[in-house]
Amino acid sequence: MRQLTFVKPGTFELRDVPAPQIKSATDAIVKPIAVARCDLDLYIATGFVTYPGGAFAFGHECVGEVVDAGDKSGVRPGERVVVPFQLSCGRCATCKRGHMNTCEAYPFRAAYGLKPMSGTEFGGALSDLMYVPFADHMLVRVPQGLDPVSIASTADNAPDGWRAVADHLKARPGASVLVVGGAAQSVSLYAAAAAKALGAGRVVYLDDDAVRRATAQRFGITVEALQLKDRRETAKAKRGLGRGASTEQFDITVDGSGDPDALDFVIASTAPNGVCTIIAIYFTPTTPIPLSKLYSKGITIITGRVEARGHLPDVLESCAHGHFHPEHVTSRVVPFSEAAEAMTDPSPKLIFTNDWT
Repeated sequence: MRQLTFVKPGTFELRDVPAPQIKSATDAIVKPIAVARCDLDLYIATGFVTYPGGAFAFGHECVGEVVDAGDKSGVRPGERVVVPFQLSCGRCATCKRGHMNTCEAYPFRAAYGLKPMSGTEFGGALSDLMYVPFADHMLVRVPQGLDPVSIASTADNAPDGWRAVADHLKARPGASVLVVGGAAQSVSLYAAAAAKALGAGRVVYLDDDAVRRATAQRFGITVEALQLKDRRETAKAKRGLGRGASTEQFDITVDGSGDPDALDFVIASTAPNGVCTIIAIYFTPTTPIPLSKLYSKGITIITGRVEARGHLPDVLESCAHGHFHPEHVTSRVVPFSEAAEAMTDPSPKLIFTNDWT
């Protein structure tokens, strides 16, 4: 079968590899229909992030169609499903606690399309076929009426943005939300969209990138440039006038910037007893964190890899009811046959559709 293979930054090859086969009654084989480019995929493709280990199968955000299934897989050929990017069994103690991003049945950080992270090749979504073990747990059916292209990102990035606000808004209905975009470019946009869909009060999205700001305008929220230097100068002036808090305070904040200075601003903008979730990946060995601000204001800070499979049912239900619209983040739809050339496009979200025959 065909497989799009990452060779080095800017270079992909279409390779022939063995097609997967059913090995267990709980297995399934899925044909990808729509594959979203993850934010991390862009940085791997451009060389901003480098991993050792040579070539590997690429792509991990996928909606597909079941083409073969074991007797105990829970799915049937012809059904459309979301394939979560992380592999998990759903049976081990860790999975049962809800931590399906660290399943005991697989190497740490096991995922499709990201061999360097776990050291094991599980295949990629930009392929003719994908092998899905524990399909009775892994695969989530696409609700009737949803376009696979519109929800391709629900395998990873859309749930990543969702988890940054969903549980906190459940605990604090109508809470105010601040999202600062940047390195986690589509995830930040999904977080802002989810906040609006889940009934947040005031939702503010800050980003110095004009393309992403224009995308965020589709959600009906407040969108502004970050302009961190100007905001800090304004904050200094307010402090000098004795006006109390120097920045607007939000109950829930989300840092997708990947910038330590912006992270400091996000934490400063978090209200007392608020919660701040870091969705950006900081690749440096250490990152400055203003612990004194966290301590004095009683702020809870959260970081870590998304539990994609755990959030999928809620994300898809919201999509099915017309509340959450991940398609509003999509900047370009590209056929599989042009994926290699398009992969380094800097726009927020690419969706690849299967035109291979």
